[in-house]
Parts: sequence; structure tokens; C-alpha cells
Amino acid sequence: MAIMTTTPDIGLGAMIRTWRGRLPPSAAGLPVASGRRATGLRREELADLAGMSVDYVVRLEQGRATTPSAPVVASLARALQLSTAERDHLYRLARLALPAGGTISDHLTPGVQRVLARLGDVAVAVFAADWQLVWWNRGWAGLVGDPSTSPARLRNFARDRFPLDDGPTHLALWPVTEADWGATDAAVVSDLRRATGRYPQDKRLATLIRELSANTRFAELWAAGGVAAHREDQKTVDHPAVGPVTVDCDILTDGDFDLKIVIMTAVPGSEDETRLRLTAIAGQPTTTPS
Repeated sequence: MAIMTTTPDIGLGAMIRTWRGRLPPSAAGLPVASGRRATGLRREELADLAGMSVDYVVRLEQGRATTPSAPVVASLARALQLSTAERDHLYRLARLALPAGGTISDHLTPGVQRVLARLGDVAVAVFAADWQLVWWNRGWAGLVGDPSTSPARLRNFARDRFPLDDGPTHLALWPVTEADWGATDAAVVSDLRRATGRYPQDKRLATLIRELSANTRFAELWAAGGVAAHREDQKTVDHPAVGPVTVDCDILTDGDFDLKIVIMTAVPGSEDETRLRLTAIAGQPTTTPS
């Protein structure tokens, strides 16, 4: 009797389905309801984590959408917690050029994502080497406001520090004061200069530096030539619902991609800690910007 064989589907949609099916909700920081049948992510969960519509995820998986943009692929790779090799394979399946060496990466490795998921509602955000926001959680959105209300391109900490006009900020929607504003300004500029040495081919970074140079304060600090990394700070957020919240802002750096994991915490047992917990109630679900 002849043996019937079929060729496994190895296309873009099939791989997204496979990777979605292997990722348990708990690994993505999502609650697991009792009686749940699906062991992996549901389509709507992947869509929420990747910052796109459920319909688009369906069309990708069914092969009706075959040419997603690079930002969409990057968001899917983060949401699916792909390794660097798997991320590169996803880019190839989408017929996109791989992120080049010497350029800034927005990719969150599975290990980093597992750490972030375990932090719960502590206010946490992740920035790329050029201070571009790539991830935030409910606690962050609750404390400083939901960044998704601003265009993705403008969600950059350095742009907020050195505005080019009198328009609104795009990361901290509520007023923020700092213990030493000038020192933080200098640290951010020095950190950007450090990034230019590590990522000399990155066009996004070069564009950012060129645009920020129109800001007088940035230009003065850039001319000073400092090179350093921004590590810690103390801020007071004037929250519209709970009042002022003073937090310690600590920055951890991923060694491979220079990702900056920014964590805001309050002194245990303090009134600030109580207020910080209250702000998380108003926060948005964990978000991976597209």
C-alpha cells in the first residue's frame, strides 16, 4: 500500500501559529483562567501583546497577509519571545532584511521577558539604546500615563528631555520633577554619545542626534563631550488621581543589546508606596508597541 506523505507547512503563518502555540500565557505575564483548553497564547492575546488587531493576526496565520512591515515583525518577535535566531527566521519569512550589525536592536530576549513578567505591577519600561520606548507594563502606564496615546516614533525619552517645540511630552503624561534635573540631562546626552560609538551605522540614532541638536540645551551638553551611562535617579510624579508619588528610578542594562530596563519603586511601608500601588489600578494592560 502506498504511503501518503504531505509537506509540512513552513511558511510565515505556520511559524506564527507554532510559536504562539508553544508560549504559555504565564510566560507572557497573562493570567491563566481555570478550565482553559489552549496551552499556548490565543490569537487575541498575541494581538494584544503585539499591539495589533486580532483580524491582522488571523490574516497572517492564514496566509492572506504575507508582507508585514519590519515594525510589525519586530513586535511579533517580542510578543512571541523569540530567540535571536528565531527572530531572524521570522524576518526572512516576511522577506525583510535582517537587522544589520552595528545598529540598535529593539528585540527583547525570552530571558528578559520572563524577568519582566515576574515583576508584576511594579512600574517597568524597556528602552532601546537610543532611549526609544519598546515595552511597558500596567504599573508604568498607571504611574506616568499610557504611552500608547502618542505616536510610536515620538515615544523617546531623549525627545521628551530635549523638546524641539512647546508641544506635549509623549512618555510622562503627568508633571514630573527630579532631584537633579541637570545631572539627568547630562547623563542622557552622555549615554547617547556612548550609543553612537557602539552603533555607528544606526540611522535612527543618527536622525535622533541631528534633530535634537536643534535644542540649545542638548547642543551645549553634546559639545561638552561626556561619555557615560545613565543608571539611577529619583523622581516625583504629580499623579492626577492619587497626588504626588516619589519613586526611585533604577536602570538595568541588558549586556547583549544595550536595552535599558527602567524600574520605579517607592520606599517600603511609605505613603509613596501606597500611592504607587493605587496608580497601578488605573494602568493599562502590558503593552508591546508596534
